[in-house]
Amino acid sequence: MSSYNGQELRGRLFVVEGIDGSGKSTQLDLLHKWLMSQGYLVVFSEWNSSPIVKTTTKRGKKRHLLSPVSFSLIHAADFANRIHAEILPALQAGAIVLADRYVYTAFARDAVRGLSKDWLRRLYSFAVKPSLAFYFDVPLDEAVHRIMEGRPALKFYEAGLDLELADDPEESFRIYQGMIRAEYEQLVKEFDLVRMNATDTLVRQQKQMRELVKPHLKGVMRADRGSIRDALKEQGLAGRYLLEALRKQAQA
Repeated sequence: MSSYNGQELRGRLFVVEGIDGSGKSTQLDLLHKWLMSQGYLVVFSEWNSSPIVKTTTKRGKKRHLLSPVSFSLIHAADFANRIHAEILPALQAGAIVLADRYVYTAFARDAVRGLSKDWLRRLYSFAVKPSLAFYFDVPLDEAVHRIMEGRPALKFYEAGLDLELADDPEESFRIYQGMIRAEYEQLVKEFDLVRMNATDTLVRQQKQMRELVKPHLKGVMRADRGSIRDALKEQGLAGRYLLEALRKQAQA
């Protein structure tokens, strides 16, 4: 069960983590579809998606203006907004929240950029504790192959070019992702992340995820009973996709 400030929440929070190209997003999407088919109200949240700071982040990245500290603080602001505007209300109402990347992404990426791990833990100390967090472990060469095969060019920060690891974007990306992967190894131990073999078949990975998630669903109300919908509606949140509802509110 997820918790916040020592209080248990009615909903559940499931998180996926991993380096780029690990296949975590695909598995989370499959889990999403399965939970929906079982009648649960599911809310999806992803890293760096808050409308409040997204424009600032995009501008800073485009002009290569972000220092490691500003890069970290902008993402922390994004995360804080999503926690209090979408994740926490959904969990309080009894919904299931699926997060594509969570605080562990910041812990890994920001540590690689030289920021204090203790400082990062304090910065994100307000985060809701997940019911379950998966780490999709993939060999570095396989991850790089998957990314380079599907993208025409790497972005500046995505490739870690701000760290001056190498002049060539692909080589910089390889080194950068290797450093992040090493950080994840420590996070798996520190936070008891569930290690998934990301080179296994899609079917076997998904089957394992569902088996691990099932015990955490005990007591969670289903969307077709109406009570969760009513609870969300009382907090001004409607629909199966909370993020979409928030976007509509921001545009109104």
